[in-house]
Amino acid sequence: MSIIEKKLKDRSDSKCEISGAEHDLVVYTLPPYTAESLEHSVLIAKHLKDQIENPDTTNENDWRGLSESMWSEFLPVQVLSWRMLARLKNNDLLDMMYLDEEALEWAKATGEGEDEEGKIIHKDSNGNILQDGDSVVLIKDLDVKGANFIAKRGAAVHNIKLVWDNPEQIEGRVEGQYIVILTQYVKKTK
Repeated sequence: MSIIEKKLKDRSDSKCEISGAEHDLVVYTLPPYTAESLEHSVLIAKHLKDQIENPDTTNENDWRGLSESMWSEFLPVQVLSWRMLARLKNNDLLDMMYLDEEALEWAKATGEGEDEEGKIIHKDSNGNILQDGDSVVLIKDLDVKGANFIAKRGAAVHNIKLVWDNPEQIEGRVEGQYIVILTQYVKKTK
């Protein structure tokens, strides 16, 4: 158990910070952040985390705890609650929530609550949707400008980070260098 997981369990009394479930709990770090921390993570039931990461599997009944979690004193819980209320289009509860400008910007960082037209979606060369933390493989040799090396076809890039204002770019580490990669040159791995 990581130190952050222990602190989150202490903070939440070893319960899911959304549903109150006591079993199968995992740490979920809210994008665009990738490093686990008390300021950017929540303790959540694994099936809820799976639904966050795969929006097509969202079951509205699993999110009944949002009406309570939206009032949490912890900002990451509030931000996650806002995102899921926006995804579920629960405008009644959303209208009751208040997030300061910085928190609201963080909540909107993934595009939840935006019309599908305005939502930035990152897709690989095969049309698969990319998420922060995914792993991809390069499908073409890429000349890395300013770094004096060529990123070889087949190179794995783990734990990618999406460039939130450009759907054609991701960031990742190749040969020890953190670089920007065009999504048309990558393929998502499972």
